[in-house]
Amino acid sequence: MSAPDRRGLLQRDHASLSIRRQCQLLSVARSSVYRPPRPANDNDLELMRRIDELFMV
Repeated sequence: MSAPDRRGLLQRDHASLSIRRQCQLLSVARSSVYRPPRPANDNDLELMRRIDELFMV
């Protein structure tokens, strides 16, 4: 299971497990939970489009 999938399993309002403990159990860095993801810039998006073109042909 990928890290984004594991982060998706976190429940911020869980009654008995803190965010810290959930991160430990799921092997997810707490900083990735609290820090919002950075949006992809135009160069990254163009590169991802080009990779898709090469591998989806």
